[in-house]
Amino acid sequence: MRHSLTSLSATALSAFALLAFLGGCSTLTTPEKTETPAKLVLQPASFRQLPGWTTDNQVEALTPFSKTCDRILKIDPVARPAMSAEWAGAMTDWQAACRALPDVATATPQQARSYFETYFTPVSATADGKTEGLFTGYYEASLRGSRTQGGLYQIPLRARPDDLVMVNLGEFREELKGQRIAGRVVDGTLKVYEDRAAIEDGKLPPAQDQPLLWVDSAVGAFFLQIQGSGAVTLPDGEVVRVGYDGQNGHPYYAIGKELVKRGYLQKDDVSMQSIQSWIAANPAEGREIMRTNKSYVFFRVLDKDGAVGGEGLPLTAGRSLAVDHSLIPYGVPVFVDLSGPKDPAQRIQRLVVAQDTGGAIRGPVRGDLFWGFGPEAEAMAGVMKSQGRYWFLVPKSSGRPGTP
Repeated sequence: MRHSLTSLSATALSAFALLAFLGGCSTLTTPEKTETPAKLVLQPASFRQLPGWTTDNQVEALTPFSKTCDRILKIDPVARPAMSAEWAGAMTDWQAACRALPDVATATPQQARSYFETYFTPVSATADGKTEGLFTGYYEASLRGSRTQGGLYQIPLRARPDDLVMVNLGEFREELKGQRIAGRVVDGTLKVYEDRAAIEDGKLPPAQDQPLLWVDSAVGAFFLQIQGSGAVTLPDGEVVRVGYDGQNGHPYYAIGKELVKRGYLQKDDVSMQSIQSWIAANPAEGREIMRTNKSYVFFRVLDKDGAVGGEGLPLTAGRSLAVDHSLIPYGVPVFVDLSGPKDPAQRIQRLVVAQDTGGAIRGPVRGDLFWGFGPEAEAMAGVMKSQGRYWFLVPKSSGRPGTP
């Protein structure tokens, strides 16, 4: 999702301040390994250590967390006694906290804050002791399109092919946790799937090449794949929302990095907007540069009003965060302290919820903030490459107030 699969979990990674430089929020590719990954280290903390905790309006965090709670309360705690990460605690503790959730429609800021302080305790997260990391932004992309090919609408958004097999390697070996591959089974063996260039050139088997919609912008379609979800406005005004439904298994490659490598952009100038502007001015070479990213994302039509993250739930603007799901379970409340996208002095200090993931969101202190839909969301996400830190909120034992 995010590329969001779209769990993403399959699917925020997006680097929308580095959106195509560092990666996008919604894809499910295995990152290139260049060094030993840092380890997540957790330390007990207190709410008074969270900068901006008392000024944040935690009522806004109740909306995404209530969606998470709806999911958690349906889980059988016997079949799944704990969250996917041991440090996050027992399922019974989460369910106890969820049952005590205040009414989202009527809760006051003080009631929301009191709820989190009563049923949760914060833990600081570091990467081998390093407190700060990179936080980017993503948003729900907007395109113009049609259900049929014709006129301006020549670029397909493709549905997931029936023969695409996606494999979570972590289900087979613990040391491969967080890594995934995809391909096509031929004579009982998993073979490499077509890359971006081959798919765009029509080299999928005809029965597997299934256009979902047709849009008017190749660049828009490319960035939609990085975002993992978006809204397509049809000629009659109907809006169709689409989300991540699979990926071809080729590693994600950030084209901003390629533009810097070739000397077309400076590293500090890379953003979604600068990349789009360069491609618009250089369409022929821009097409070739986009193809250096061999990863290709397939979509499905969403039946929900809004972007859907890896947790399988609608995302909440400004309050949903994409994280490294191999380290951090979905649904964990996270308090962030980040430099502002446009003015580093204007801090983003708020409670969000881990509800998405993405191919470029890797590491113990790394996040991708969902900004929502529309021009303002695009503008903020497109330039966000903030330094910051975060704390996880975990339920107190047995949900009993005052119990560590």
